[in-house]
Amino acid sequence: MKHILLLSFASFVSIAGAQGPSWVTPAVRAPRVAHHTFESSAIRSKVSFHAYTPEVYEVEKGRRFPVLYWLHGTGGGLAGIAPVSSWFDAAIRSGKMPPVVVVFPNGLATSMWCDSKDGAVPMETIVVKELVPHVDATFRTIAKREGRIVEGFSMGGYGAARLGMKFPMVFGALSCLAGGPLDLDFQGPRTKANPAEREHILRTTFGGDLDYFRAQSPLTLAENHAAAVRGKVIVRVAVGSRDFTAALNRDFTSHLKKLQIVHTYVEVPGVGHETLPLLRGLGDEQWQFYRSALAPVSPMMK
Repeated sequence: MKHILLLSFASFVSIAGAQGPSWVTPAVRAPRVAHHTFESSAIRSKVSFHAYTPEVYEVEKGRRFPVLYWLHGTGGGLAGIAPVSSWFDAAIRSGKMPPVVVVFPNGLATSMWCDSKDGAVPMETIVVKELVPHVDATFRTIAKREGRIVEGFSMGGYGAARLGMKFPMVFGALSCLAGGPLDLDFQGPRTKANPAEREHILRTTFGGDLDYFRAQSPLTLAENHAAAVRGKVIVRVAVGSRDFTAALNRDFTSHLKKLQIVHTYVEVPGVGHETLPLLRGLGDEQWQFYRSALAPVSPMMK
């Protein structure tokens, strides 16, 4: 069944690619979540995103808030917005984590959260150089690196790792959840099982160039930017023990150790490639990560 689902996805993205990127998505209906658009200079078009604001955002009108950028996995992230925003809302209401604005960028189906080699999908540029400034200009944010976390699951974990490593001057913390593909040959378990999907991503995002793929990898970016990341970016890597990405996530954390990049690694027993079960399985470590990451801008949190 897993092979059938993934091959169906590969067929879907091929069709989506033929129709062109869906830069403006439908609006998701969820409590305290709103659909927004902004004008992108990089593609000369509107781009959409969703944003969750905590209840206190409306109550304390003079207060500024940190921002958590949540990056979705392959296939698009609309289905995850409601459950993930509800997860954060419950944690904020219970006092487990500081109040944050949660931004859900539109990362398309297979952007890998990087600029495509042909320039047609400049996703990294749109997120870092356009969306982040737009959010700071539109919302009452703490507009500095200490007030920003980048986090994501699967392709989003890969994106959070690569953007957090490459732009330590923008993000003060990164959380890579079940990130992938975390190998330099793009031959991990999922791609071996689904060569059509691998070919589609390699061709459309990386121009069929394995060297370009390697240059965009979190492993390469961690190595290139280790000096700037060490002691400045709070890093977390987490994965379920039954996740097909687990072995490569272990290799990634070993790579970070060799580079002397201090980080937290958590492997949650019995969890597969599932977002909310992984978040729930992290337990108290989940909240400690957010509190530590936002301590410079949320001094009252214990």
